[in-house]
Amino acid sequence: MHRHRVRGQPWAFAYLALHRLIELVILIARSDDSKQIELLALRHEVHAQAPSQASILRSGRPCAPRGAQSTAPPFPLDLLGVTPATLLAWHRRLVARRWTYPHRSPGRPKVDEETTALVVRLARENPRWDYRRIQGELMKLGVRLAASTIARILSDHDLGPAPRRRGATWREFIRAQASHIVATDFFSVDTVLLRRLYVLFFIEIGRRRIWITGVTAHPKGTWVTQQARNAAADIVDERIDVRFLVRDRDAKYVASFDEIFRSEGAQILRTPFRAPNANAFAERFVRTVRSECLDHLLIVNARHLERILRSYARHYNCHRPHQGLSQGIPAPQRRPLLTPRTPSQSVPARVRHVRRRDRLGGLIHEYELAA
Repeated sequence: MHRHRVRGQPWAFAYLALHRLIELVILIARSDDSKQIELLALRHEVHAQAPSQASILRSGRPCAPRGAQSTAPPFPLDLLGVTPATLLAWHRRLVARRWTYPHRSPGRPKVDEETTALVVRLARENPRWDYRRIQGELMKLGVRLAASTIARILSDHDLGPAPRRRGATWREFIRAQASHIVATDFFSVDTVLLRRLYVLFFIEIGRRRIWITGVTAHPKGTWVTQQARNAAADIVDERIDVRFLVRDRDAKYVASFDEIFRSEGAQILRTPFRAPNANAFAERFVRTVRSECLDHLLIVNARHLERILRSYARHYNCHRPHQGLSQGIPAPQRRPLLTPRTPSQSVPARVRHVRRRDRLGGLIHEYELAA
């Protein structure tokens, strides 16, 4: 018992020293007014409850006043301002944060925007592809997606399953069949003497090649039939397999006209009433020939007009770049000698030697490299 008390005395001394130190800190931190108030209160309690001399003699030590006992400083840990439960809660949070791994939301990861755009593009460009077909194409491109994910993406973009998805548009249909479609139409030209002439032409939609068959002031049935016969022979010589002939409902196209192309295996497609956009390629050529040629010339007679149009047709087919062909030429006579250059490349010396050829009295210029 004596040994245990001696062993515990150093810890008791340390506790008392810490206790006094805390009291000193609290005392220094307090203001003078509070100290004076506390002294007055203690003196009042001492005078009111002074211990008797006998009690002092019996105990051998003075009794501490009640007020002094009540004003003893608190336990050091009470100065933290928190309860033990709060301290334990803090510790539990630290442990949970230390051993918690990155959190991921449940379910499959979200598909990024680039992959979503690729799925939508494949579906729109290929209306007949189902989910599995799109999934296979994506795997070939290094993208792995489930068929259900592809279905959800298409549903979010208002694209249904392949059997019920929208079919090809007229633009897509014509592009797919362009190499087998020939369109025909008439346009009129007024001469100097206000005589109206009619021109019949044919255009192959695939390569935009044109045939201007003839000019007349009276497009009768026999004349139209003969022009159809001449055009069909020229198209066959070019090894073009005509499957469809697009024309409007003009009365100039007689039954014999259609029969000539039917004999070549073509189907006659008549455009709706008052719908020039249904024969847009022919209408676009009429606008081109007027803006580039006929609007800048005075026509004398039918022979003059025919000579001008044939010269323009050679320019249109063999020299004029076409935007619908990515600036290609419908029927080039020879291959270009140079490949397209980027702006950063230097210009070869021979490019500076370019020769110009004039057509229609200088109205149209054609350029080619000098030999």
